[in-house]
Amino acid sequence: MSKKIMSLGGNYFQMTAVKAAKSLGYYVIDVDYVPNNPAHKYADEYHNISTLDKEKVLKLAIEKEIDGVISYASDVSACSAAWISEQMGLPTNPYKSVEIMTHKDRFHPFLKSNGFFVPDNARVNSIEDIYSFMDNYKTILIKPVNSSGSKGITVVSEKNQVESAFTEAMEYSRGEGIVAEEFLRRDGHQIAGDVFVVDGKVVFWGFANEHFNNNINSIVPVGESFPLVIASDRLARLKSEIERALNLLQIKNGAINIDAMFDEQDRLFIVELGPRNGGNLITDAIKVSTGVDLAEYTVKVAVGDDVSDLKETAFVRNVSTYIWHSDKDMVFNSVELSEPIDDKIILSDYFVRRGTDIHRYINGGFGIGAAIMEFDNRDEMISMMDHMYDYYKVV
Repeated sequence: MSKKIMSLGGNYFQMTAVKAAKSLGYYVIDVDYVPNNPAHKYADEYHNISTLDKEKVLKLAIEKEIDGVISYASDVSACSAAWISEQMGLPTNPYKSVEIMTHKDRFHPFLKSNGFFVPDNARVNSIEDIYSFMDNYKTILIKPVNSSGSKGITVVSEKNQVESAFTEAMEYSRGEGIVAEEFLRRDGHQIAGDVFVVDGKVVFWGFANEHFNNNINSIVPVGESFPLVIASDRLARLKSEIERALNLLQIKNGAINIDAMFDEQDRLFIVELGPRNGGNLITDAIKVSTGVDLAEYTVKVAVGDDVSDLKETAFVRNVSTYIWHSDKDMVFNSVELSEPIDDKIILSDYFVRRGTDIHRYINGGFGIGAAIMEFDNRDEMISMMDHMYDYYKVV
């Protein structure tokens, strides 16, 4: 009898894991509270339960006698996945560590107490708290402690922006509060991507250059490109500090999504360590460039199957992910591509239909589609990705 795996969430990006599990012969049970999510049609069963309702999901997991549970490409249900796994004695990383990694008000203190660089930050409960914090800096970030997909995060440089930023952050905080943080200026591209841990050691490094549309929002990624362009000394420091953090968190197996940056003073800041694969088709792009399917390894780890054959693999193709998006609110009709970019597309999908209201891309939930592209060389890839909005028009 095939092993049963429960997938918490069924959105477009989570289809990758469901499809991978099915291709490996597992029985897939998909769970979330959105009946029309696209991944459900690839699963063997779908159950309409909020992935944040740990007790109800645990009851279903016990009833179905599952062999593993994943929260693929989403921090939102990662704690539920780890907690359920611990309750049932299934493979997982420590629930306590997953909680630290998915809550900024716990992750920053963890980093600071262990000697990692952390920008100044404070838990804030009111607009007045933010005003006080802002007195020390020209520009700050206001963010929910548990945001995912850059939702609810705002760059604030004027006090007249604080009230709307506070409201935005509270909307996405799920009642868990918000943080004000010193704004750091990046030196070079922000670093994104996935790494994979086996028996406590990182065996696969999947770093990418992260790209933004600075005309809209300088902190919401629009895409990632592989391989990473970085000086060798910085790469060595990056790997060393990530491994140190994961060892301190007692991460034993599975994919970890990375966001990191070097600032203008050459300080390394680990922005996020997500206890799951990246969204935005990151795993899919890694597969195109390296041939390694991290989604398959993720579902294998979840049910306790052998993953000892995973090893470091070179990125041999210049591949990127991209989120189609709009620079203003509108009713969606189509996306018009210019010839240079049309020739680069390997895959392109849209999340919205003609006639749908779409929004200015101020958080990761407002994307209108996703693509994977391949470029002739690294320089072409970096240049086009940094100016991608010049190559298409949302009508």
